[in-house]
Amino acid sequence: MRRAAEDKAGGGAARAAGPPGGALRADPAAGRRPPSAQPPARAHSASRVEDSQATSLTVDLTPDVFSMRVSLEETGEMFRVTNCRPDMTVLELKKELDLIAGIPLDLQRLQYLDQGILMDDTTLKFHDVVPGGIISLCVWHYDGWMELVLAAVEGDSSKLFCLGVTEDSFYQTANSQRLEEKQWRRWVSQRASVALYIASHRGHAEAVQYLLEHGANCLSRTPMGRTPLHAAAAMGRLDCINLLLRHGASISAQDAAGMTPGAVARLLNHKRSERRLFLFYWILKSGRKGTTDPRAGRTPPTARVGSGSRRTRT
Repeated sequence: MRRAAEDKAGGGAARAAGPPGGALRADPAAGRRPPSAQPPARAHSASRVEDSQATSLTVDLTPDVFSMRVSLEETGEMFRVTNCRPDMTVLELKKELDLIAGIPLDLQRLQYLDQGILMDDTTLKFHDVVPGGIISLCVWHYDGWMELVLAAVEGDSSKLFCLGVTEDSFYQTANSQRLEEKQWRRWVSQRASVALYIASHRGHAEAVQYLLEHGANCLSRTPMGRTPLHAAAAMGRLDCINLLLRHGASISAQDAAGMTPGAVARLLNHKRSERRLFLFYWILKSGRKGTTDPRAGRTPPTARVGSGSRRTRT
């Protein structure tokens, strides 16, 4: 009886000395953390779930149509392109930039972030282009095209003459030196057409005048079927529109999308340019060819840089 009583008393003392159920007791041999040390792991797991949900929400909220910016690296100019889509191909974007940036499609190189050249058949989604992002537009450096584009953007007639836009220029490249006479003339004509397109887009009336008087074809087209008149109408360059019309530009020329210069001016809300083109249309329709609107302004002085007799290539 006494032993039983002692055992009973000892058991009660043991229970009184230790915490109920040993809830805060850690077993040093097992190396397990006490229950109070476990919440950080659960918190980390919850954080991963929240991040995953946030990512999923971001993807779901990506708009179907958005705008983005394009930077012409050689000049620092920035252009805004609207109505972009995740499934829009790089080629489709280049077609837009043919008019928006005034750089013919076949001279464009596009890059995004630290990636290489974007291939035409890939999409904006493939390259993770985000709404409002900036894509770099570069000009192909081969055959002197970059230098020509820069001179046309500046509207510098003297530089243009030195870069092979007329047949009396001494300018040559590694490619042009191997061309036969007929091919070389086509090469010069192409360079003059590109320069005229860009100068018309930028509104450099004196450069446009110089190019037109030295053989540049105002009916020439970019790969998208756009003429210099399309480019001038797209930017509302009224002086350039007048010059191009006086030298035989066509107001009915349609690009690959079926847009005339007047339709382009209307789409981009250049009302003065649209009225000028509409007036010229009615002048032609009435049969008074060669008549111009007296309110259109005078033609700027003719640039004389590089004029003279045709020089023989050596």
